[in-house]
Order: sequence, then C-alpha cells, then structure tokens
Amino acid sequence: MTEAFKDNVVLDYAGVRVSELSAAQRRQLVDLVDLYVSNMDDGHARVKMDEVKKHLDNTWFAWIGGSGADSVFYYRVHSPVILIEFDHQRPANLAKFASDPNQPTRQHIHVVVRTPNGNDYGKDLLREHYERNPHS
Repeated sequence: MTEAFKDNVVLDYAGVRVSELSAAQRRQLVDLVDLYVSNMDDGHARVKMDEVKKHLDNTWFAWIGGSGADSVFYYRVHSPVILIEFDHQRPANLAKFASDPNQPTRQHIHVVVRTPNGNDYGKDLLREHYERNPHS
C-alpha cells in the first residue's frame, strides 16, 4: 500500500488496536518493530523506538493470509509515528521457477518502513505548497 512513489499516502488504521493485546503480545509487537528500526544507527533507532513506545496504545496490527509454516501473508504495524508493511510477492523475474507465477511466494518479500506523512521519500512539500497557494 505504501510502496515507492506513494508519498504521504493516508491509510485507515486496520486490524487490532495494540491497547487490546495482552502484555506479552505487546512485548512481541515492540520486538517486531525493533527488528526493523534497529537497522538505523543506534541513536536514531533509540529515538524512533521511544516514539513507537509513546504511541503504542494508538498502534494497530493487521494480518492477512495464513499462519502455517508454508503460508504467505501480509502484515502492517501502523501508528502516528511508524508504518511497517511486510508482504509476500509474486515471483517477478524468477516466475519461470514458480509453480504458479501469479501467486505470491515465501521467496519474494517486500518490506516498507515509513514515517506516516513524514516526507520520507523526499517529496518537495514546500514547492507543492507554493504551487497551490500563491504568495506575494
């Protein structure tokens, strides 16, 4: 949903609100988010994880797909400060090796980690503002 060239896309929250999860489930979700955030430099990761924890009660987790060992699935973690999407994809350039090239496989995944409305792809928001709102 938030792939490249979809800057500042607005998504509705979906799934289960993290505030409804047990303490153990909340810890698992924080650990999951940390897997992605920890790819940043340590200082940035600490700041981001502090933000994530501050907004944990307003975070949502959505899952689509199976839960078996061979299942394909999509999940999203979405809050005011982070948006993570994990998705199994169709095999793309390796389609000739797939049993069904039109179905997602566990061998081809995409993950997107974004800051909602955070200009994380460098969209020129100031230029767009001036184009829409003339200033004298």
